[in-house]
Amino acid sequence: MKMEGTVKCSANYVPLSPISFLERSAMVYSDRLSIIDGNIKFTWRETRDRCLRIASALTHLGISRGHVVAALAPNIPAMYELHFGVPMAGAVLCALNTRHDSAMVSVLLRHSDAKIIFVDYQLLDIAKSALEILSKTSAKLPHLILISDRESQLSNNNNNNNNRSLAPENLEYESFLATGEPNFEIVWPSDEWDAIALNYTSGTTSRPKGVIYSHRGAYLNSLAAVILAEMTSMPVYLWTLPMFHCNGWCLTWAVAAQGGTNICLRSVTEEGIFDSIVQHQVTNMAGAPTVLNMIINAPRSVQRPLPRTVNVMTGGAPPPPQVLLKMKELGFNVTHGYGLTETYGPATVCAWKPEWNSLSPYEQAKIQARQGVNHLGLEEIDVKDPESMKSVPSDANTMGEVMIRGNTVMNGYLKDLKATEDSFRGGWFRSGDLAVKHPDGYIELKDRSKDIVISGGENISTIEVESVIFSHPAVLEAAVVGRPDDHWGETPCAFVKLKDGCNASANEIIKHCRDRLPHYMAPRTVIFDDLPKTSTGKTQKFVLRQRVKALGSLQKASKL
Repeated sequence: MKMEGTVKCSANYVPLSPISFLERSAMVYSDRLSIIDGNIKFTWRETRDRCLRIASALTHLGISRGHVVAALAPNIPAMYELHFGVPMAGAVLCALNTRHDSAMVSVLLRHSDAKIIFVDYQLLDIAKSALEILSKTSAKLPHLILISDRESQLSNNNNNNNNRSLAPENLEYESFLATGEPNFEIVWPSDEWDAIALNYTSGTTSRPKGVIYSHRGAYLNSLAAVILAEMTSMPVYLWTLPMFHCNGWCLTWAVAAQGGTNICLRSVTEEGIFDSIVQHQVTNMAGAPTVLNMIINAPRSVQRPLPRTVNVMTGGAPPPPQVLLKMKELGFNVTHGYGLTETYGPATVCAWKPEWNSLSPYEQAKIQARQGVNHLGLEEIDVKDPESMKSVPSDANTMGEVMIRGNTVMNGYLKDLKATEDSFRGGWFRSGDLAVKHPDGYIELKDRSKDIVISGGENISTIEVESVIFSHPAVLEAAVVGRPDDHWGETPCAFVKLKDGCNASANEIIKHCRDRLPHYMAPRTVIFDDLPKTSTGKTQKFVLRQRVKALGSLQKASKL
């Protein structure tokens, strides 16, 4: 109901957009460093100027409202700038997974109808091969703009080395940027629900789907990320999380909102993490549990005392309590969030309660590994029966599907209305994840609906089994999938990677589990191997299931 005397106008209504974060920081923090990448440094005033030039140069190439601009690059300044420059032109940024091969890049370029692709020099061969594949079915290919090795250019004063394999119709990033005007008039969204980004799911279970983000959702999730990450004014943020992954969980825009300094890390290594933290006095970082695992297992020669506590936001698979405990001992304060590409990254937080301070460190870590409650930017999260849509009882035992609704849920899947409608069936976004709800309302993830192992009619949480395997001192990584069984239907099969210099037998791992779990939950099979992962650190369980299936087929064939 509209109340008498109210008027909706430009004085009291402006479409929300994270572009405004850059505008504010360029004024408030103009001379503060915005980006550091080795010897390359920019201030917030310079970053705004460069982003405006990018937007202007894009319009010169015919980019306009709603066009898709792709980027294939690691965590470098150009990738950060594109998060503002592309939407400033009214376009939609599609940041591609840097670990995709040429075939997949070509598929995503075709599906997204990208008009331009910005490519880092280290990934140029992949991009060129992708365009070659695309040329066989498409008459018009996206323009390629090469992001050169500026660090090398600065040290060698040679601007031509990285352009030798660049076709004449394509451009180099800095040259392209120079064609733009710094007084470009920003193309603000006419509707805050307009698309700002297109992100493809990681493909852990199926072919990636194009997830559409709005300016409104990105704005709200960025502010929620500031709170989630306990990010104070002028933070120093270390980029160990890929910027292409959910736009860095919206932290690309969140750091700008707080006038922080982005420390770029082209490749994530233990040495790079510790050196950056000490050199730049890092306050915040984020990453999947694999990054935490990398930190706690770093050689003693690499580990360095932290100058201050570093707040770390982690997501993906729930980190085992042992990992959280060791991170705390090293001086890292870990906040665990849960979410999906469809929710702009983390959607929940395990909000800490003072009464938990009296618990033992291990019990605290167990609670900390829960997914918790919705963050302030999200309306509601619940665990429901997917058929009746009734909430499961808060008994920490009854499993249901995690369902989410709010302003930080995607607009939908690009060119796939059926998948969009299926995911929103019943007025909630259906995550496909299984969880329980504790008496205090906090949710705890148990599995993906496709990953749950059903043995003899009993549901087995692979996450729970993995956590127990991980507690073995010799285990570095673990993943559990179902293995077909003629009698039980399926039984748990564990894939285990051991720490360097450590040994453990399959029987030892199985006994370790049986001593701590009901016997039906313990793995019947243990395979020692590397775990296939997406670039965001998620284990590709569908690959492991294929390995198990192939193993079963070989065994059956040998019996014939």
